[in-house]
Amino acid sequence: MTATTTAPMATAGPAQTAGKPATRLRAWATRGPLLPALIFMIVVTQLPFVATLVISFFDWNSLYPDARSFAGFANYQQVLTDADLRGSVWTTILLTVTVVLASLVLGLGLALLLDRRFRGRGIVRTLLIAPFLVVPVAAALLWKHVLFNPEYGLLNGLLHYVGGPQPDWISTTPLLAIEASLIWQWTPFMMLILLAGLQSRDHQQIEAARVDGASDWQIFRHLTLPHLRRYLELGALLGSIYIVQNFDAVFTLTSGGLGTANLPYTVYQTFYQAHENGLASAAGVLVVIGSIIIATFALRVVSSLFREEASRA
Repeated sequence: MTATTTAPMATAGPAQTAGKPATRLRAWATRGPLLPALIFMIVVTQLPFVATLVISFFDWNSLYPDARSFAGFANYQQVLTDADLRGSVWTTILLTVTVVLASLVLGLGLALLLDRRFRGRGIVRTLLIAPFLVVPVAAALLWKHVLFNPEYGLLNGLLHYVGGPQPDWISTTPLLAIEASLIWQWTPFMMLILLAGLQSRDHQQIEAARVDGASDWQIFRHLTLPHLRRYLELGALLGSIYIVQNFDAVFTLTSGGLGTANLPYTVYQTFYQAHENGLASAAGVLVVIGSIIIATFALRVVSSLFREEASRA
């Protein structure tokens, strides 16, 4: 008969028990200063969105407040089937794709230029960033009156100097006028993102490729462009989030006329001119959902960039 011994079970001592409240207290002390900002953000952003979501399920015209009734998903169905609203969705997509692609191409060219060392590079960089710092309404007014005006605009002034025609740019090419204004303002943003990507390249790898006889085009195609893929995606996603919600340029340049009304302007028109609160709220909710989808992809790209930088470090 053999005697067996069992080890005594470990019990939490007084020090461990007392340590848990202290740890929780330190955690709350760390998070405490952030609570007012969190509460403010919820009150300012989330509560209005919840109210908009609730209103979107009602047939509610502010001119007839007593005739308000629950409509279910009828407002969303009307948004998706109405010809004018579907046209504004198509205009929003066309405007977003054109502005983002053109800004990326021009931003990439400027970033490659600023990645080289030359005298006055700091001044050139500051001048190229300046359009992005202009208030959007001011930028649209600048293009409308200083450049596009058919009587005293700079573009027609240059054409008059060489004996060319004097077109009314906004009337003849309204959507192109809006796209030009937005491209001018968003190219510096794309340039900054891509310039940061260029400056994070492995220069030893590039020098090794030059020693092996690779040309500038081969280095750009096989080394630089693959390295910039994440930065191009990030610029495209962030630019899309803004352009999808853009209202300033459309309102200032064309007031939504001549087939340039995008979805945000249509929401404004439905709410403030037609006084259809429920229909405008439904369209606004769809804009928010689209923005959230794009922002989700943007956050994934940002997190992947951080992981790549952390792995290099």
